Amino acid sequence: MAQANVVFLEYPRCSTCRKAKKWLDEQGVAYEDRMIVEQNPTADELRTWIATSGLPIRRFFNTSGKLYRELGMKDRFAAGISEEECLELLASNGMLVKRPLVVGADFVLVGFKQAEWEQVLL
Repeated sequence: MAQANVVFLEYPRCSTCRKAKKWLDEQGVAYEDRMIVEQNPTADELRTWIATSGLPIRRFFNTSGKLYRELGMKDRFAAGISEEECLELLASNGMLVKRPLVVGADFVLVGFKQAEWEQVLL
């Protein structure tokens, strides 16, 4: 049975997001579509999602993005940037956030890994 009540955060011009959305549609997974740039996650949402995912905050950054490089995030992590600073940065611009994201009541999927998505969503 397909999981319902999930939020799919995407950037439409991202090829991985398009691939993930096509997969969701093909599997019949019901989701609320949310554009990550126009409706950027808030610091509170991110705090909750990070806790739910059990992943380190670093995994929520779009490390291949131009903005990540422009802000020198790799060096900032090496220098010990705080979790609060990370949350503020992520909440300031959707292009910094790893995508796609699928958020359910008790799980958060970061990036599109089909096997992981099948295990959680199907």
